[in-house]
Amino acid sequence: MEGLNSFLRYPLEELPFVFLVLVIAFTFHEFAHAYSAYKFGDPTAKQLGRVTLNPRVHLDVIGTILIFIAGFGWAKPVPVNRANFKNPRLMGIIVSAVGPLSNLILAFFGLLLYHILAGTGVLNGASVGVIRAIDLFLRLLIELNIVLFIFNLIPLPPLDGYRIVEDLAPTHIRVKMAQNEQWGIFVFLLLIFITPLRRVTIDPLFALGGDLIYSMSKFIAIFI
Repeated sequence: MEGLNSFLRYPLEELPFVFLVLVIAFTFHEFAHAYSAYKFGDPTAKQLGRVTLNPRVHLDVIGTILIFIAGFGWAKPVPVNRANFKNPRLMGIIVSAVGPLSNLILAFFGLLLYHILAGTGVLNGASVGVIRAIDLFLRLLIELNIVLFIFNLIPLPPLDGYRIVEDLAPTHIRVKMAQNEQWGIFVFLLLIFITPLRRVTIDPLFALGGDLIYSMSKFIAIFI
């Protein structure tokens, strides 16, 4: 058990809560992509059954396992045909952005619920076990969704941040990006698994998550 704990990103007793939060986070993220694309005129995701809150059609086995090990991961990408949009670039940016934004919204509502429960004292009569379980669930809901928000905005394929940059770029740059896109996944994996590179690239980005949570918490505290 001790060896397994050292291999995993989270303690064994937290894994059921991590999995539950991941199911919620990944499902809402991919649903946001699929629903917005469908509303903008692209039926691709709808035809593949992706415009749904059923987590089974969205979860990716490798991406889910990786978050237990590395602390971040992914779901099955939603296929989008931008040629079906009236304004392919603008609507493409929106469709790409709503996924990460859905994670930010989930984190915000988790933080809001945390403040409400703490401020109203509604859990004062609950058992220690119940309080700890709710506290752990909300903490993971907030932290993991912030991680997914930041992670998905990294401008490397196949992440949403790359698609946003791609839609913003002039045509001649888009052509060059498409020509070199196949190397993006290798760069991405190097940044993840080579510790010195990760420490000076991805880790500082994730460190911003604490500042973001603090800022949202201060904002909520104004009204509660």
